[in-house]
Amino acid sequence: MPTISVVRKHTLSHKKAKAVADKVAKDLKQRFGLEYAWNGDIVEFERPGVTGTMRVGKDTIALDATLGWLLTPITPAIEREVVSQLDKLLGNA
Repeated sequence: MPTISVVRKHTLSHKKAKAVADKVAKDLKQRFGLEYAWNGDIVEFERPGVTGTMRVGKDTIALDATLGWLLTPITPAIEREVVSQLDKLLGNA
């Protein structure tokens, strides 16, 4: 099955880094219909054919997702969106 793994470094406070992760999760929900919930410092998300997590660490935000075979054609679009949003929100663009 296709996977997406994105790690971005940040220099934000923990609270601000969590706010960035929340914005990314909201955007993924809007664009791709992913439901999500916070579990401590981890955003757990899913929809039919997609499961994953986004972990907010001291100096990184890491997203890992597994997509079902039917979503293989849109894997690059989802990954581009995640990378774009994280870079924009973390100032890495």
